[in-house]
Amino acid sequence: MDFAGAMVVAMAVDALLGWPAWLFARIGHPVTWLGGLIAAVDSAWNRASDPPASRRAAGAAAAVAVIALSVALGWALQSLLPSGWIQIVLIGILAWPLVALRSLHDHVAAVAMPLLAGDVAAARDAVSRIVGRDPASLDEAGIARAAIESLAENASDGIVAPVFWGALFGLPGILGYKAINTLDSMIGHRSERHEAFGWAAARIDDVGNFIPARLTGFLFVVLAPRRSDALACMTRDARRHRSPNAGWPEAAMAGGLGVRLSGPRIYHGSATDEPWLNEGARDPRAADITEALTVYRRAMLLVAGVLAILAFA
Repeated sequence: MDFAGAMVVAMAVDALLGWPAWLFARIGHPVTWLGGLIAAVDSAWNRASDPPASRRAAGAAAAVAVIALSVALGWALQSLLPSGWIQIVLIGILAWPLVALRSLHDHVAAVAMPLLAGDVAAARDAVSRIVGRDPASLDEAGIARAAIESLAENASDGIVAPVFWGALFGLPGILGYKAINTLDSMIGHRSERHEAFGWAAARIDDVGNFIPARLTGFLFVVLAPRRSDALACMTRDARRHRSPNAGWPEAAMAGGLGVRLSGPRIYHGSATDEPWLNEGARDPRAADITEALTVYRRAMLLVAGVLAILAFA
């Protein structure tokens, strides 16, 4: 249970400090370091001249290599640390950059504030920093929907999942998960370049997020203002989502707030016809982002509280 205590330390430090801009300017961030490694492997191993089967094999090898290297680094660092309370604190500090608790909150709040003030242009600019859809096509409901969806999905990917694997395995667990998640975000999408090469990365990410996504959904059910609606929407609509995992926290949040999420949207000029979550409910408004952030804060406090009980009770 020492690892659970370390994750409480990581969450507490991140909630207090985030990742300061001056520190990012000086040394970057562990995820950007991982991103640099993945970009190098992608450039060297993902050859357009190779047949799809070869590119798929190369992508699988690349994913395994990056994940194995990350796990090995975590194990090496952890093995050097002294035991006892010092180990708990040091693992927590080393894991701190891998828990995006404050960053997610601040980015979503930055969308809510101008939208509440009626400044749609500023809200579009803020939401463009956290989602890939075309901001010019978004009205108030579209901006609110994008922000709430990003909050729900990234609560799982950015906090619950790394903390889950970190609580189980310490630094090897959280570093290995961040490698999996970064691989998926960089090469796991269905573009012409990455359809074959990123196939393994996407499938590994599906496995790594399977339990955390469902845990996050149930956290939102427990803490949402409309618990029964949240549970009904999650159990009914989660599997309709294009992602096998993201639908769980998003559907729970949709039902819990009494709004509809997902649905048609535009990426890079191309329309996609996604199914609605909680179809028939009203469109979200700026105030619903604020309410979603309240649910998020409560959920993160509950996660930290459970981990603290496991570690210290």
